Formats: sequence, structure tokens, C-alpha cells
Amino acid sequence: MEKEIRTMSDSIEIRSENNEPAKIIGYAARFNSPSEEMWGFVEQIRPGAFLKALEKSDARALFNHDPNLILGREKSGTLKLSEDEVGLRYEITPPDTQWAKDLISSIQRGDVSQSSFAFSMTGGVEEWDDSKEPAVRTIVEVGKLYDISPVTYPAYPSTSVNVRSMEEVAQEHRKRSADKRPHVEVLKRRLEIEAEI
Repeated sequence: MEKEIRTMSDSIEIRSENNEPAKIIGYAARFNSPSEEMWGFVEQIRPGAFLKALEKSDARALFNHDPNLILGREKSGTLKLSEDEVGLRYEITPPDTQWAKDLISSIQRGDVSQSSFAFSMTGGVEEWDDSKEPAVRTIVEVGKLYDISPVTYPAYPSTSVNVRSMEEVAQEHRKRSADKRPHVEVLKRRLEIEAEI
């Protein structure tokens, strides 16, 4: 399974009510919100895209997608994920550790204000609209959700062994599209036939 990571600029908030531990709350993804153009396409997420993945998910909340900095986990109840009309909402009850307290302070100061999610499209559903310029990739159903993450930099990651970049997604789509296109000579012959009719 190839992992993809998407980052969005959005506000994260800290809530603490009735002397309970502080919670980190935000959105890892927003529906029907086109990304910026990257490598010849934009991407958007359709409402309902996370529903099936959430049914079987045991996602983690990490800081900067670092598995050494675990903020919460669904199975333990310290991470709550849900879909609403806006997007993929998260609520994290972070651990009582110094680095988590430092992160909360950084969020409160506005130094950390973006969120991200890591996912796989294996077993998922996507649609492409090449009739527009740039092309539009719509994520209809995510195959697997790995983690959500408050992040320092809202940037798409570069290619690595286990992370698929937007550039790789674009190259893969262009190859599939090229394989489906009729050969130029076939197109020319079709035009000739239509002109004769």
C-alpha cells in the first residue's frame, strides 16, 4: 500500500473545560475544497470519503507524522475522528508529557496551525476529470487512514520509499490516461471518415 500525505492550512484550537485535560481539535481535511495546482492537477475530497475507512480504522494522532511523537490513538480513545458537513474532524487528548505540553503552547501561540492526514488509496475510489485545465482528481473513498497530524509546515512531502507524492500521483494518472487514448493514426482515420460522411 502506497501512503499519501495531504496537508491543509486550517486553524487548530486548544480546548479545556471544567478542569479537564486540554484537547487539540481541528480538521485534517475539508470537503469540496480544491487544493492548489500541483504537477498539472488539483485535488478535492468528496463528502463521505472517510466513512468506510473510519469503520475499520485504528488511526493515530502524531505530531509532524512522526511515529515517535504519538498524541493519541483511536483504539485507546485518546483520538476521536468523525466526518461532519465540513470534513474530517479530530479531537485529541494528548499525553501528559513535556513535549505534548510544548506542542499545546505552540498551537496556542499560533506557531503550529496546520493539519495533515496520511492515507492510502489502495481499495479506495478516485475520479479524474481531464476535461478541465488543470485536471481534477476527486477522492471519493479513501482506502485506509493511517494518521492525522498537526504539522509545522503545510507542504506536500517529497517522494520517499513509502510516501507517494502528488507528482507521482500525477505521473501515474498521465500514464493511465495515455494508455487509454487512441493512437494518433486511429484518430486521424476517424476524422477522415467523419469528413467523408
